[in-house]
Amino acid sequence: MRIGISANALKHSGGLERYAMDLVRGLAAVGFQGARKPAFFARKIDTSLPESRLVEPHRIQVSFLPGKLRDAYFSWALKRARKKAKVDVLIGCNRVEDSEIAICGGTHIGFLRATGRREKRSDTRQIALERRQYARAKVVVAHSDMMRDELRALYGVDVHKIRVLYPPVDGARFSPVDATARARLREKLGFKPEETVLLFPSSSHERKGLPLIEKALAGMNVVIAVAGRAPEKPAANVRYVGYAKNIEDAYRAADFTILASSYEPFGLVGIESVMCGTPVIFPACIGCCDAIADHAKHVFKSGDADDLRRTVLDAIETRRELPRVSDDAVRYDASVDSHVRALIDLARNIDAKR
Repeated sequence: MRIGISANALKHSGGLERYAMDLVRGLAAVGFQGARKPAFFARKIDTSLPESRLVEPHRIQVSFLPGKLRDAYFSWALKRARKKAKVDVLIGCNRVEDSEIAICGGTHIGFLRATGRREKRSDTRQIALERRQYARAKVVVAHSDMMRDELRALYGVDVHKIRVLYPPVDGARFSPVDATARARLREKLGFKPEETVLLFPSSSHERKGLPLIEKALAGMNVVIAVAGRAPEKPAANVRYVGYAKNIEDAYRAADFTILASSYEPFGLVGIESVMCGTPVIFPACIGCCDAIADHAKHVFKSGDADDLRRTVLDAIETRRELPRVSDDAVRYDASVDSHVRALIDLARNIDAKR
């Protein structure tokens, strides 16, 4: 069985591009190497990465087209490319019609509804491509219960066709440290021992809810530590800590990780944070809340500044009474190995029925 993976890029990034990189490493670890290594289809492939040598790379050029037409062209060109590469089962980590296993890490209709954005012509094209992908796929893998519900309600996908598989996280990288190491990390990042630090990891501050957080926590004796893109006009208690290449150290040093996103299909940030021993303060609309144990999360009403403020105050009070979150903070097996093996089982079942 020849497996193929389709993604926007093979490079260090977030979202489904990072997920695709996890799949590449995971497939290699369970024996998909040499003649069995997967074909990888993308617009961009960083050949300096070791992961690029674990796949048979197939770059599909789209840069000559206007941005709004690139998704449709990539999907069309992929059909010929996968046939040439003799792919039996394709895992689609982007919008492509030809994937037997379609990965749903978010839906465009769900995004528009949650953000209140008006549908444009380009949105209509993206939604139509999503519908074709889900209709033609043999299995649609939803990365959260929230995505399963959107697939059913907004796209009419048969529930028997959906498999919920929470995305994996590298447990070797995201793990807690002892008190001494944590104190050193806090000092390195400029956090004082007495400060309550709320880590806000983001490169899209509006979408992740920084304005709401600033409004809700105005005047409070907390540090909102922004890691990622620098905020344009930070509030008095906002501190920029730079682009955190080793984001796991920022999680370990903080007291809480906070987001106020209006739409977050899963939110790996939450799993990464609690695996590093740091509880989260999240709105109820973030998909990963279902995958985090109660003692490791503090949940507020989405878009409600007053409830967010109350939740932060309660979290700080609770923090004084309880130790760092325990090892059972994540409610599923988050290992890359477990996730990849589940996908391989799906692929084998599909291949057997061809």
